[in-house]
Amino acid sequence: MKCLAIADLFIDKQMMEEGLISLKELGIDITVKEWKHKDLEALQKDNIKLEYEGSEAIALPSELTDGLEDYDIIITQFAPIGKAVIDQCNNLKVLGVLRAGIENVNREYAKSKGITVLNTPGRSTTSVSEFAVGMILSEIRNIARANYKLRNGVWEKHYPNGVLAPELKGSTVGLIGYGAIGRRVAALLRPFGSEILFFDDYYQGDTPDTKVETLEELVKEADIISMHYRLTEQTKNMINKEHFSMMKNNAVLINTARSGLVNEQDLAEALSEKKIAGAAVDVYNVEPLPSDHPYNGLDNITITPHIAGSTIGNFANSPIILSERIIEALELTVH
Repeated sequence: MKCLAIADLFIDKQMMEEGLISLKELGIDITVKEWKHKDLEALQKDNIKLEYEGSEAIALPSELTDGLEDYDIIITQFAPIGKAVIDQCNNLKVLGVLRAGIENVNREYAKSKGITVLNTPGRSTTSVSEFAVGMILSEIRNIARANYKLRNGVWEKHYPNGVLAPELKGSTVGLIGYGAIGRRVAALLRPFGSEILFFDDYYQGDTPDTKVETLEELVKEADIISMHYRLTEQTKNMINKEHFSMMKNNAVLINTARSGLVNEQDLAEALSEKKIAGAAVDVYNVEPLPSDHPYNGLDNITITPHIAGSTIGNFANSPIILSERIIEALELTVH
């Protein structure tokens, strides 16, 4: 069997080769090619375009499509696999995606051709959940802005949430989305003594946390609100002006998930008008964040350049996890 693995600036050739060693040990011939970009910002721009417009929005360059007819397995992280690519593949049995989201792959078309599509759900659970908790602490305890002030010669004790900051102990944290990341955030927060509420239309199961039936109930009760839903047409702008008007004045909003879940303009207005106390955001509609974006003019928001998932463990482990899934799928078809 032959496998084409498409590396990029996050999962490079060496990381890909090392992560797929278990496939190689089974006798699978692995070829690693690279979807090339001049820098991470250029790659992220293409990635965002694919997330919003789907797998047909960007075509693969010819150096990646040459010889596709020979491969039984294709592995990609961000590189698009649309209809044209799938039609070129005569022997393709498995299409593997090195992340949870598969917006860059035409999954339904692949399935109609009898191709098994696998992804790596949960690969970002540790990295994003830890970052979300860090953003919560940074925002409510003014860590980032205090560092900025002091480095600029200002010994400041008073911040947008007052002289005395809130604690996680005794705070009500509302999680919007209770998948793998949301549940891990809850597990990390419980030892602090937080009360955990969550809203998730799809979660079924036992939990020590409290499920609320409506989004409105959550935003009214929570002191800290953290986004962990997937972005779909139904969840786009699921937090907007209406919800900000329901939140407590001391509430803070954390978004390490997808920018489209929160209406950016409505959030900026809510912060500017002090309808809520603060926010911490890692994802944006346009990246890199434009210099004239309204977030840049606010003193009650912590902003970071889309780095929640950027850990060695997240990217290096993805080919290893996917290899295990591919082996299982191939064993099922063989036996």
